[in-house]
Amino acid sequence: MNDDWLLALREGAALFDIALSSVQEVQFAHFMQLLLTRNIQLNLTAITEPREVAIKHFLDSLLVESVWKPTHAERVIDIGTGGGIPGIPLAIRHPECTFLLNDSAQKKVNFLRETTVELGLTNVIPHWGRAESLGRDSDYRAKYHVALVRAVAHLGVLVEYALPLLRIGGRFIAMKGPGGEAEITDSEHALQTIGGAVQEVRRLTLPVAGERLLIVVQKTHHTPTLYPRNGGAMKKKPLFLDSRRTSQ
Repeated sequence: MNDDWLLALREGAALFDIALSSVQEVQFAHFMQLLLTRNIQLNLTAITEPREVAIKHFLDSLLVESVWKPTHAERVIDIGTGGGIPGIPLAIRHPECTFLLNDSAQKKVNFLRETTVELGLTNVIPHWGRAESLGRDSDYRAKYHVALVRAVAHLGVLVEYALPLLRIGGRFIAMKGPGGEAEITDSEHALQTIGGAVQEVRRLTLPVAGERLLIVVQKTHHTPTLYPRNGGAMKKKPLFLDSRRTSQ
């Protein structure tokens, strides 16, 4: 594997005023090697060409810094992290913050445990379990400054996973493709019910890969104890569908 991917990452990061230190570049290189090597057995990513991984996974993760620049040691949770995206790249960039990387697939969490040791990331805590269970656990509920989700699920579903985990004033950052903005109106009922409001919508263009959308939701008031519901209830009666029925 040559270093073309590292040059692409370095140049792409510079477009967004992100400067990687030599130590961070070494960590990214090690993460790249682990991700692609273990992917053969664990199916961590469908993207396997190093340059594409650098742009579509690593740089895409770093775009979060366009809307989040921690000023102190914050607690961050990455929900449904899979192979550690966006949590690992952001943990490399922000050793002052603590990152809980949550996923329901034990094999992926085991990979993350090995990876954090290999990379020397003492600020990362891999966690196996369902996100809705965390939201009902007093050890995790309302404990985080930032929640991150990079998923295809509808925003109205994602807020039910994320907002219960946030402190008042905390922010949920949904990493979406270009069509994500259409979900905001449908999610108004879910946001009001769970305790949040859209604070910012940031459009960005990822080199070669196209448009990305960051939807920032602020936790404005306490989440009722009913939420989050279990995963089955969320699928059968998502809150954004309630909103559509109400408007008809």
